[in-house]
Amino acid sequence: MLDSFFKPKSVAVIGASREEGKTGNSILANLVNNKLVLAGSKRGFPGKIFPINPKSSEILGLKTFPSLEGIDSEIDLAVIVIPPKFVSSILDDCAKKGVRSAIIISAGFKETGAEGARLENEVASKAKTLGIRLLGPNCLGLIDTNSMLNASFAKGMPPKGKIAFFSQSGALCTAILDWAIGTNVGFSKFGK
Repeated sequence: MLDSFFKPKSVAVIGASREEGKTGNSILANLVNNKLVLAGSKRGFPGKIFPINPKSSEILGLKTFPSLEGIDSEIDLAVIVIPPKFVSSILDDCAKKGVRSAIIISAGFKETGAEGARLENEVASKAKTLGIRLLGPNCLGLIDTNSMLNASFAKGMPPKGKIAFFSQSGALCTAILDWAIGTNVGFSKFGK
């Protein structure tokens, strides 16, 4: 049921960016180059990674697609990093492609006021109708050390462990993650 979040075979990053420092670039870089601290080795996510950006042909050495429609492969997980007003229509694209799980990193929803709350309700309702499971919006993302998945914009990957940690607070997540990496405390899964 949740394997498409924790054990995806393919991930699309919708809103992947060439520009260092942008969230869409950080997430893609984490998928490609995440580091498992305890092992000290550089090893990225072993599955297929599909950057989506209509203004680019290649990002971080990966062929970039203008939309999900152009990908001739199944996609298990979509990581969405685009302006909130476009998220609802992207969920339609995800459903057409058979994507059943999505992480909405994008901010600008209910935390911004009435219009953001309306957009968030629209996205939640659409996801329910389409049968797409969501993490987010306005979240850090998801890490699974067992599958080497770092679908987040966190600045590191914790060591493998047997503890899963999820929180509503991004500040708490980043503090715990920084502490875990600095002290070699392992986690199996991590997210906000």
